[in-house]
Amino acid sequence: MKHKFTRRSVLGGMCGALAAPLIIRASSAAAASNSVTIATWGGSYGETLAKQVFAPFTSETGIKVNVAPADFAKVKAQLMIGNVEWDIYDSFASEGAFGSKKGFWENLDASLFDSSDLAVPLEEQFASWYVNTAGIGWDPKRFEAGKHPANFAEFFDVNKFPGRRAIRAYAEGTLEAALLGDGVDPKAMYPLDVERALKVLGRIKPSVAAWSTSAQQPITLLQTGEVDFSFTTLNRVKTTNAPGGGAPLAFSLDQNTLYTECLAVLKGAPNKENAMKLIAYFLRPEVQARVLEPLGLMPVSKKAAQMASAEARKWLPDLNNPKNLMTNSAYWAEHNEAVSSRFKEWIQQG
Repeated sequence: MKHKFTRRSVLGGMCGALAAPLIIRASSAAAASNSVTIATWGGSYGETLAKQVFAPFTSETGIKVNVAPADFAKVKAQLMIGNVEWDIYDSFASEGAFGSKKGFWENLDASLFDSSDLAVPLEEQFASWYVNTAGIGWDPKRFEAGKHPANFAEFFDVNKFPGRRAIRAYAEGTLEAALLGDGVDPKAMYPLDVERALKVLGRIKPSVAAWSTSAQQPITLLQTGEVDFSFTTLNRVKTTNAPGGGAPLAFSLDQNTLYTECLAVLKGAPNKENAMKLIAYFLRPEVQARVLEPLGLMPVSKKAAQMASAEARKWLPDLNNPKNLMTNSAYWAEHNEAVSSRFKEWIQQG
């Protein structure tokens, strides 16, 4: 997914930018129209949503979907001045949990969803609609089986697997990977032992050639041979195996950190009913199957996962793998600002 600006940059600043108390007033929007507005992301991600979700939704319901560029700070601004222009916000689950804590969202109409089909449970005020997978990537032409790290313990073992690393310069997910590499049980991960995680990262800090600040950067570094192994995302690696993707890379599904993208309805949304219908549409099995397969993302619909092609299933993580970790959105909603500041400070210490 190519974005004009990254969701991580938005997430990193959300707590500081939204520290002021929230005053919710009635929206100045007129009566609900036959439309719905979603604030979401551009690039190939936005193009896929337009083709596979918005157009068929409009065809089925007659409800026009308007798209706005996502900006979490604008959610707060619209609520504060009482002029809510957006209906749905598309964000990380940790943003969703933060917004829920601050009173940004409407309660979802649970009757519109098939909860028994959801691998990630529906929250009261937001719905996870896909799972993204982070883990270890490498160039298979350079490293054959057994010559590359396959799990986090191996990734953080530079004696067994020497080489240059690329690691994401974001605390969420990175600290969890370090602790998994140090033997922490996924079930006992939270609250995070931040200082222990930094000690684990410190063991390989001399081997970190890049602290990547965009989703594409670790892919480029692997393809150009500037790093040997990278902590990256599955969907980006999958793209390299498609026509025009450049040098095909490999990705380990032995152990991963997982996080979800969610959809929430803004408090006082002018088209609340239409917004609920669109979110429910996102979670339909057939919709999930057709939109997430080309993006290389894991559907939350159990039925959709079974609809995937044999080739696509090779790229789906096992949500029941006990070595995997689903990051805790509630923890990050509470601690993002302090933990991210500590991590950035640690990186800059050299």
